[in-house]
Amino acid sequence: MLLCRDFKFDAAHNLIHYHGKCERLHGHTYHLRVTLEGAPDAEGMIFDFVDLKKTVNELVLSKLDHAYINDILPQPTAEYIAIWIFRELDGPLARGNCRLSEIRLWETESSSVICRREDVKDA
Repeated sequence: MLLCRDFKFDAAHNLIHYHGKCERLHGHTYHLRVTLEGAPDAEGMIFDFVDLKKTVNELVLSKLDHAYINDILPQPTAEYIAIWIFRELDGPLARGNCRLSEIRLWETESSSVICRREDVKDA
C-alpha cells in the first residue's frame, strides 16, 4: 500500500547555473507530497499521520519554509530539492513495515518532479 501526506512551504531561490529569468532571485509556494510504501502494522496503520507530520516539520519544513534555499543547496532546482528532502527523510521514516517510496515536489501548480530511491543513489 502507499500512504501519502501533503505539505506546503514558501521559499526563495535563484538558479546560479541557469541562463534565464530563474537565475534572478524569486520565490515559490512549494507543494510537497511524501509517499511511504508498506503494509499495515498490528494497529492497522502503515505510519501514523501525526508522526509523519511531526517528522516532516522537524526535518524539512523547519529548514525550508521561508528560507533562501541557496543557503542549503548551491543549485536549488526542484530536482535537487526533492533529492535533498528524500535524503533527509529516508532513514527517519523507515520502519519494519514501511519505507519512504517517493517525494513529489511541485514548484508551481502545473510543474512537479518525482524523486524515488533509484534517483538518490548517485546524486
